[in-house]
Formats: sequence, structure tokens, C-alpha cells
Amino acid sequence: MNAARVVLVPGVLALLPEYASLEDPVGDLRDVCVSAVAELGPQVRVVASGDAGAQVGAALVAAAGAAVVDAGETGVLVVGNGSAKRTEKAPGHLDERAQHFDAGLRAALTGDVAALGLVDHALADALWADVGALVQLPALVPQGATADVRYDDAPFGVQYWVISWRS
Repeated sequence: MNAARVVLVPGVLALLPEYASLEDPVGDLRDVCVSAVAELGPQVRVVASGDAGAQVGAALVAAAGAAVVDAGETGVLVVGNGSAKRTEKAPGHLDERAQHFDAGLRAALTGDVAALGLVDHALADALWADVGALVQLPALVPQGATADVRYDDAPFGVQYWVISWRS
């Protein structure tokens, strides 16, 4: 099987090394992210919608033993996540629309990434979803690539995915 060319990880600041401790709340998620990023090869371009996502992406690339580059990449790391309003204790509190919104994102991420071009950005903003980089996936994922979902959960009421695409 070919190495992953594109990987999606969440832009959660808790993934930064300085947040790891004896009681690491996202240790398993971090391990899955680093493992997926390691398959991108030695030179990784990070695509993120903000500074926090770029900082998280760079830290995961470094943890995987690779370098962040702007061109000549061996793989692309996309940083983003679904809604942050899935439960009462979520950062944005409960919004009944979050489950349906995330289900639509999941279907596009694992099936037809071209459908990400139809994301409702106003709703994404209202649900605190970081989709700015996700909507770039149709141009990044190779035609006919298969999605490998490595993580799909909503700890803390925020939807996170780790997905790699292989051709």
C-alpha cells in the first residue's frame, strides 16, 4: 500500500507537546496523529486556517521526525475539525444542529471530498467548526484515493477526525 499523501488532524491546542503530562487527556489522539503524520514522509506542507492550527500542525510534523516545507512536499497535513457545540459541556455549549452538521462533514471526508465545497460557512462559524482548511481537500486528495479513518470522536464535545487518504 502506498504511503499517505494527505492526512487530516484536529487543530486542538492540547496536542502541543507542552500539554502532555502524566494525566494527558489527549495522549491517545496525539499518538494517532503522530503515527498518521509520519506516513507523509520527510517533507510536509501544513494547510491550516489559522495560526493555532499551523502551530499544532508544525508540532505534529516535528514529533513525526519530518520538516515543514512550503514546496516540494512528500505529503500534506490538513488541520481542522468539526463542531465545538456537541454537548452541554462543549466549549460552545450544545447546539442541536452540530450532530447533523458533523455527519455531513464525515460523509464528505470519507466519501466524496468534492462535497466539502458545499460546506455552509455561516453554519460552520456558528458551530465553531474549523473548516477553512477542510474545504481545500478536494484539490489536495488524489482522484480515487481511499479514506482511512483512524480517529472519529467528540471528546469534550468537539468533533475530531484523523483521516489519511491513499491512492
